[in-house]
Amino acid sequence: MSLVTVYSPRKSARLTYVLNWLLTDVLNLDYRLTDNENELLNLDCFLAYGKQFEGSISIPDCGLLWEDNITEHEVLTGEWKKTPTLYPASSDYSVPFDFFSAIFFLITRYEEYFPHTPDKHGRYPAQLSLLYQHGFLKRPLVDEWIFEFYSLLKENKINAYLNSFSYQPTYDIDIAYSYKHKGFVRTLGAVTKDILQGNFKNLKSRMSVMQEKHTDPYDAFDWLQETHKALHLAPRYFVLASLKVTPFDKNISPLHPKMQKLIRGFAHEGSIGLHPSYFSTEEKIFFEEKATLENITQQIIHHSRQHYIRLCLPKTYQQLLERGILEDWSMGYGSLLGFRAGTGRSFFWYDLKNEMPTELKIHPFCFMDSTAHFEEKLSQDAAFKVLQEMKFILEKTQSTLVTVFHNFSLGSDPQWNGWKEAYSNFLKSLRK
Repeated sequence: MSLVTVYSPRKSARLTYVLNWLLTDVLNLDYRLTDNENELLNLDCFLAYGKQFEGSISIPDCGLLWEDNITEHEVLTGEWKKTPTLYPASSDYSVPFDFFSAIFFLITRYEEYFPHTPDKHGRYPAQLSLLYQHGFLKRPLVDEWIFEFYSLLKENKINAYLNSFSYQPTYDIDIAYSYKHKGFVRTLGAVTKDILQGNFKNLKSRMSVMQEKHTDPYDAFDWLQETHKALHLAPRYFVLASLKVTPFDKNISPLHPKMQKLIRGFAHEGSIGLHPSYFSTEEKIFFEEKATLENITQQIIHHSRQHYIRLCLPKTYQQLLERGILEDWSMGYGSLLGFRAGTGRSFFWYDLKNEMPTELKIHPFCFMDSTAHFEEKLSQDAAFKVLQEMKFILEKTQSTLVTVFHNFSLGSDPQWNGWKEAYSNFLKSLRK
């Protein structure tokens, strides 16, 4: 790695956290942080935070990185090279906004610690976010800033390096089958409901599947496996392994032999993560589900994504760390498409309550099929247009795209007509 010197009149855990992620993890640079101006003599170029020097790449300081508490405050917006910014400052600086504080504000989800009323699922409302309110949610602003900063470093002969764009397909397996393997009581109840509601079309479809004349409408698993193999993709599956059916957890029991076979197939094809059930905030339930999945796969489960994206900071992440989860894939909104943390790149969670970085790695996602279809009410064409637009920016900024799909959107369920074909075309376009 090339070495770059960073000058700052002060030091803090917040500043070190940002520099470690930005310079080391993203830009593949080694760095030396100093508050001694004498060490800057004879350097061809260096980064200067909060002060301007001749020959430096200067970045203003708004004060956020020196605080050791969470303070609700107004965040102003500006512009740099036609890209919206946060914490703007004088154009005399090489970078005319507090780039480091802006990154910190977004990837720590600082604003989610402000007083607010959670939605019906106990989640931070996406509509309260600064990115949504300014119309920036579908843009990975952090990645756009990083790419411009990377160009600035190269102009000043600092040999930074950005990794290539990458794509990670992920799938939440909430309900593996629409009709099959649900047991006598659940099936009888569903049949009775179809009859009482006069839904004879659905009843006919159910009977056809139960008699094995047709494939279950949620069964897209063989197609997914073939598609991944043909396109050399490594999928990641998050399995809802609730041992009890609830109004929010309607999965097939993980104890069912057919479900266990399916789960083992996921583990063989790609990677497995836990999709903690709606009520898994209770420690006993979480560990029962995790142990069940580990027993089936004969693997230790270190990855998870919250069911219903029930992410509440800092409680959820503290619980995940305590329960042996090292990588979480919940950083997105269940109600809106876009970049919750302003980036597609992974990062380690910074615990604002305890003012320290943690070992929990966060993988943001920007697109989920159910959000596009049920929440934003987008047609299949409109949804994939949004996805293509986000992919374009992530490719340009050499970032990472993580999508969330469900098996039910890629099967033969009539309400998802066209989604399977559109997703197939999207995956092929990535290959090009």
